[in-house]
Amino acid sequence: MKLTSAPDVLDHSRMGKKDPRVDLYIDKAAPFARPILKHVRKMVHAGCPDVEETIKWGMPHFEYKGLLGAMAAFKNHCAFWFWNRALVLGPDSDRGMAQFGRLTSIDDLPDKKRLIGYVHKAAALNEAGTRPPARSRLKRKPPPRVPDYFKTALEKNTKARKTFESFSPTNQREYVEWLTEAKRDETRKQRLKMSILWLAEGKPRNWKYMPQRR
Repeated sequence: MKLTSAPDVLDHSRMGKKDPRVDLYIDKAAPFARPILKHVRKMVHAGCPDVEETIKWGMPHFEYKGLLGAMAAFKNHCAFWFWNRALVLGPDSDRGMAQFGRLTSIDDLPDKKRLIGYVHKAAALNEAGTRPPARSRLKRKPPPRVPDYFKTALEKNTKARKTFESFSPTNQREYVEWLTEAKRDETRKQRLKMSILWLAEGKPRNWKYMPQRR
């Protein structure tokens, strides 16, 4: 398969190799996880029509001229990640499974066009034989661009603003991306409200999934 531009929609005439074990994995996942896993699977096949599925280390993996990415379902969240994450998502992305955060719904993922674009880029890198750069050579991303509506909300809450300003660019970016990737104004307003509340309490975006101190 020669990769050119990223597809905008799923091409049903070109489907990669699906593994029935992945179907079984999805069926056995918790009810909340099934639509997330099905959506990720569909987006991977859209971004790389010749992708092949397999099971490695007990989790669904996607391959195209090498390992492309993987997904997994856990008790309270799902995860999706790329093997060549530094060149697909940038050097500041999470190195582990949480490259898109702890997924509890499809809304936690980037929109379809962006997600398909990431998959297409990962496939193109594999096709070119591009290997991840050494960590020491990776350039850190600059602090994220904070939307005006988020700045305004932060200015109205001193505790939230101070917490946000004290965070690393990575932690700041988790909040910004969560807000900007909301598909509806109603969803964005609700996320903004929760963001200010959590920041006022000194919490990072994914505080729910962090180990609790005893």
